[in-house]
Amino acid sequence: RGAPADLHRPERDPVGVSQLSGRAGGSSREPQAPVSLTSYLPLSRRDTVSLPACLQARDLAKRVRGGSGRSAGARCRARRHRSEIRTAGRDPPQGRSAYAMVEIDVSGAGHHAGSHGNRGVSSLDNLPAFPCAKLKLDQFFLQWLSEHQDTVTSLLEDVVAGRTLRTPAMGANPSASPLSPSTSHALFSSTPPLSPSKANSRSPLSPLSPNKRTPPVSAAAKRGASGPLPVFYQPRSGPSTEPGKQAKIMADLEAGFADKPGGITQAAAAELLCKVLGLPRMVGRSVFVRLTHRAVADESALLQRPQLLDYVLKRRLFTGETVVRVFNALRADNQQYLTYADLNPVLECVLQYHPGLEFLKETAEFQRKYAETVVYRIFYTLNRSSNGRLTLRELRRSDLQEALELLDSEEDINKILKYFSYEHFYVIYCKFWELDTDHDFFIDRNDLAHYSQGALSLQIIERVFEQVPRKFASAEPGKMSYEDFVWFVLSEEDKTTDTALEYWFSCVDLDCDGVVRPREMWFFYEEQLRRMEQMPAAETVQFEDLVCQLHDMLAPEAEGAYTIRDLKRTRPHCAVLFNALFNLHKFLAFENRDPFAARAEAAEFAGLSEWDRFAKIEYCRLAAEDENEDVQMDADEGWPDAG
Repeated sequence: RGAPADLHRPERDPVGVSQLSGRAGGSSREPQAPVSLTSYLPLSRRDTVSLPACLQARDLAKRVRGGSGRSAGARCRARRHRSEIRTAGRDPPQGRSAYAMVEIDVSGAGHHAGSHGNRGVSSLDNLPAFPCAKLKLDQFFLQWLSEHQDTVTSLLEDVVAGRTLRTPAMGANPSASPLSPSTSHALFSSTPPLSPSKANSRSPLSPLSPNKRTPPVSAAAKRGASGPLPVFYQPRSGPSTEPGKQAKIMADLEAGFADKPGGITQAAAAELLCKVLGLPRMVGRSVFVRLTHRAVADESALLQRPQLLDYVLKRRLFTGETVVRVFNALRADNQQYLTYADLNPVLECVLQYHPGLEFLKETAEFQRKYAETVVYRIFYTLNRSSNGRLTLRELRRSDLQEALELLDSEEDINKILKYFSYEHFYVIYCKFWELDTDHDFFIDRNDLAHYSQGALSLQIIERVFEQVPRKFASAEPGKMSYEDFVWFVLSEEDKTTDTALEYWFSCVDLDCDGVVRPREMWFFYEEQLRRMEQMPAAETVQFEDLVCQLHDMLAPEAEGAYTIRDLKRTRPHCAVLFNALFNLHKFLAFENRDPFAARAEAAEFAGLSEWDRFAKIEYCRLAAEDENEDVQMDADEGWPDAG
């Protein structure tokens, strides 16, 4: 009575169908008579209504009173410490079976009404203002899911098993079901029928009745109906291969022995493994050598069919991608990593059969040094832990497979810049030979001080021989072996790689806290400053100017603190920091660089790394020196004849 007409319209009432009874209005100085509000809230069953319903009740009271809803004396039929409203025991209006009825008594005793009779529910003002709709939806969902979890599970199992869904039957009391007839029909009609013959065969049993519901299908029965689940995770052998594909691979391998009952040669085995398994031919040749236990150059050896098939099955070479097959083909038995020795058979095959290395067959010593250099370069680039054990993960992230495949198609070995270039080996070996004056294949501190015409500072040489960046492979104390020198020269000439950054960063990080600060930089730069002062033609760069220049160039996250992350983020310029601290020649070249000449040089060596550029320039220099020596020797030999 006296309530706005729109409260009775479902489309405008956010609660649903609301019925208001009682009196609204009255004298402003007389206590208001209790007003009874009956609201139908959308609930799945008759139950207590929690906080969102109270807020909706306050809104109803506010609309009845026509004011702000802050009058005192309002009360709800509920316990205040739980903020609940009891649902009434009467049936809701016809067609509203999905709503629960709530009665709220609001009184305005003891307060004056305004011109419009402003009254409210002050007892609800202390409730926190949560979003009513969201909380109510959460309550509905949790209530329905907790009470009807068995129903949901049964329906899901029916869908998985392919059985017909069972529609819940509506009893005499519509409110006994969480779904009204119209809502139930709309929900279950959205499921597509399995077939026309089964469309009318749904059972009228209610899913809310556990006694009448079909027992759920066990997990074993469901697996039996759909077949066994395939193994999807094999950490050591890669993804599983379909049985048909595995059988085809084995059949193709057997077909390679069809017309060769006595066995196949090394070249035929390499071609067969390349065609069927995708292995590079040099890897296939190394597999042949391993199985036959014969020398690489022995062309008379034959590989029997059982040997190859057993090896393929044992190593599971029919599974995974090509890089996984390469890893499994090269690794030793009972180990999940590659060592130096595992790569030696591949290098022997490369030296024996690659056309670009035929000139080395007459010099066994250089063949051995070439193989060692290639293996050292591979582990320098790939083995991030520097423990001499190359894992499958490291091999996956590398380009070694592409380099091995390039050996099959590229006849010029020097065009394979990754790992196998003979020119790169020549540069490294000649650099080591120049420093090793006594030719015992070891160099000490004094020998390394002559590197690049004395470009390195004594402080950094001492740090290297203290084995801070890497433990020496040499057994001689205070001596650097050829392997250690390969690590050093690759790091020195290309400081932008991850291995080089970690190599030199550990050298300049004196306190090993992962941060290079100005005090540590000064420890190394002090020697550089003295050397510049002794050079009359060199312009001295003060330490303060250097720090500002490096800060602007590298932009560390923390001012005055350089981390390995900062250097990797500014990789093209990180070499300036290390050159300024311990390589005086490169630092002065950077300070006095000609931008036009630098741009022309970058265009000439476009696409090449710092190491590739250095190796190319150095090889040309060494080749020119060798040519001049040959000319001089010829002149010396012909001098007596001329006289």
